[in-house]
Amino acid sequence: MRDVIVVGAGPAGSRYARRAAQAGLDVLVFEQGTIGEPLACSGHVSTDVLGYVPEDDRERLLQNEIRGARFHLGGPDSRAYPFYKDEVVSQVIDRVSLDQVLAEAARDAGATVRDGHTVTAVDERDDHVEVTVTGSAGTETYRARMVAGCDGPQSRVRDAVGLAEPDELLHGVLGFETDPDDGDFVDVHLNVPRFFAWRIPRGSAGVEYGLATPPGESVGERFDALTDEYGVEIDRRCSGLIPIGPADSVTSERVFLIGDAAAQTKPFTGGGIRYGMTAADHAARTIDPADPSTLSAYEDAWREELGREIRLGAWVRRGYSLPEPIQRAGLRIFSGKIGVHMDEPSSLFSREQLRALFSR
Repeated sequence: MRDVIVVGAGPAGSRYARRAAQAGLDVLVFEQGTIGEPLACSGHVSTDVLGYVPEDDRERLLQNEIRGARFHLGGPDSRAYPFYKDEVVSQVIDRVSLDQVLAEAARDAGATVRDGHTVTAVDERDDHVEVTVTGSAGTETYRARMVAGCDGPQSRVRDAVGLAEPDELLHGVLGFETDPDDGDFVDVHLNVPRFFAWRIPRGSAGVEYGLATPPGESVGERFDALTDEYGVEIDRRCSGLIPIGPADSVTSERVFLIGDAAAQTKPFTGGGIRYGMTAADHAARTIDPADPSTLSAYEDAWREELGREIRLGAWVRRGYSLPEPIQRAGLRIFSGKIGVHMDEPSSLFSREQLRALFSR
């Protein structure tokens, strides 16, 4: 019997597998398809994310460095309100390769990682969990003391053990053009209902366009309108769901959720790579698979670090739906040099941000 079976080899699952294996646990990871594919997530991340990657792999993942964002209340021809730092604010990385590098790091730490394996059932028992998996060899059943559900917004693990769904699922679409762009500003358009659209320069890899909307909105038509306004031909596109708002509990008797499965994401951007890997580290540090009572320590640990940021992020997102005159006034007042961290809404109240505001 394994110590832990991890379902999903995205950033959160592979990070947890790596840390748990380093701690001496017997870890088995299942990924439904090919690791990193299909792409369903932006590669625009905070500068902290590459710190979770083995040092030798960081340079090849990096595509571009960003120093600020231009906010628009309309399309690309509307007035831009710039927010920037003198130093690098964020980075653009090869998102597919990130998953592959993190999974390989988990293997190097001693975890067994198997792609092309679909988990079809998760059954909690008194002293273990049985996991049914379908792969190239057929259907097999595995046993573990615990299961880590890292299988994304529509988590089968979460559904199998009856844990609550996220508060909301947004529908996101990404598209790419191949013309190189080394620009150091992203463009953010606040003309999408309850969220936003974006343009991200990816260096020699081209440009990423995207947007997300709540259910019921015509995301495809809005995406086509965005790219038409920019006058670009999209080489390829992909889509995915973005979970917003974690449930009151992300653990059951012998199962715990990490990453998108737990809606450990930023409500104001939808990004969850750093939050998911942060929670993965807490899970590896606090959970003893032989002692289910330690699951409560995981719940406390990740919420203590991320809970306030998620709540403040939800308030930031409300600003996307304010009347346009109020949005315009706010952008006019606060645009300019900033001192915030893109993953931490609490940094809006930091000394660095106050210094930036009063130094203008």
